[in-house]
Amino acid sequence: MKNIINLAIISVALISFSCSDDFLNEPKPTDAVTENVIFDSREGVEAHLSGIQRFYRDQFRGADGSTDTGGMYSMYFVRTVKANDIIQGVSWFLFDYDNDNREPNYRRTIFTWDYPYYMINQANSIIQGLADSNLGVNDIKQLEAQAKAHRAFFYFQLAMEFQHTYSYDPSLPAPPIYTEMATEGKPMSTLSEMYDLIIDDLTYAVANLDENRLGKSYINKQVASGILARVYLVTENWQGARDAAISAYGGNPSASLNASEYGNGFDKIENTEWIWGSPQTNDQSNYYYAAPHAFSDHFADGYYASYINEDFRALFSATDVRNLFDETYVPAVGTEYKFLTTTKFKFAFDSDLPLMRTAEMILIEAEAKHRLSDPTAHDILFSLQSNRDPNAVKSSNTGAALLEEILVERRKELYAELGVEWFDAKRLRRAIPRTGNHRLPNSDLAADDPHFFLKIPQKEIDANDNIDASVNDGKNR
Repeated sequence: MKNIINLAIISVALISFSCSDDFLNEPKPTDAVTENVIFDSREGVEAHLSGIQRFYRDQFRGADGSTDTGGMYSMYFVRTVKANDIIQGVSWFLFDYDNDNREPNYRRTIFTWDYPYYMINQANSIIQGLADSNLGVNDIKQLEAQAKAHRAFFYFQLAMEFQHTYSYDPSLPAPPIYTEMATEGKPMSTLSEMYDLIIDDLTYAVANLDENRLGKSYINKQVASGILARVYLVTENWQGARDAAISAYGGNPSASLNASEYGNGFDKIENTEWIWGSPQTNDQSNYYYAAPHAFSDHFADGYYASYINEDFRALFSATDVRNLFDETYVPAVGTEYKFLTTTKFKFAFDSDLPLMRTAEMILIEAEAKHRLSDPTAHDILFSLQSNRDPNAVKSSNTGAALLEEILVERRKELYAELGVEWFDAKRLRRAIPRTGNHRLPNSDLAADDPHFFLKIPQKEIDANDNIDASVNDGKNR
């Protein structure tokens, strides 16, 4: 039996812990930490969790250490450049922008498989270690809840990246499921089985966490609820999405939004609207890897590689605080896309990276209430619109028109952060037509296009006897 590549056991002795100020009162990192030390105290397990959280923004070395295969930020940015609102120049992520980066031997495919499984493996090591520890019941439940939330988060990424969306056909094959440390490969699961595990893990996390945490990079009840709200959008559990979103941000938009912070560069985790983020310091930095900051900021050292579609800018009023667009260049003939930029993201080596914000949860609540025929959907939507634009007018839209307004607001609010345009098109089984001044104007994505997901890496097929070589064949691949 071949050994599985994706979940080769990584010794907990080699976990690297962050020294960021965000990680408070944790054990000092050492070159060798035994399993007994880690699971002998809550502080030891929290240090292990700190190591996991560092890899959300650290440069993952499992692929080849390239700039476009970093932490969670690079997965989000890939989704951003596959859509219509952002134009990627001839730089890192250009093949993703071309929607031509999904074959089984490509770096993108290998990274998008290996990185989530690495993180899942670390979460499983905590869950398994806690089962054999002598910690108190409450400590075990709270620490296990954090680990399960991490595991669910990364299985959610695998489900989104390696198959059609859930509503297309939940019986379709999905990546293998591992709930414990493993040295041998398992067969493919189904989307239904994977989402069942994701929801079970997140439900457990929400039930066993509270608002307390060591810093904003840690998962607490609000973060777990926010992840669950995203999952419920995909599975079309509208009541669940509404309740989880309200739990994540507190249910009071006026107390949760601060328009004055929107134009400050999206580089500080202390921002009151950030629910979850990845902190960096000058000595704990991924330097020029950070996306979108290093790519979209044309006024600091970086790649100067990301531009704004002129059609997207047209969606913003002049008084909208999110209208942060700059006519930076006079493009030469044949480079018309090199014109419009955004100052939304400020790049420096200590620029923090957003993972979840209050506004996203407000918009999930608005969509869920609309789906449930709740007339207060208008009120929730306007609470955000009026905060961002003092001249906003409350919508009178209903039905499909109101849904479109909410989806446009998601694009305007969250552009370049999470790949929201791609995420919504995939879950709603919609096309992404490329309009405006795109570098590749004839690179549309059709509804349910196979380019919305990746093929299974060939090295995984070669290493795992339980995955058939024909897995990448057929209409669903």
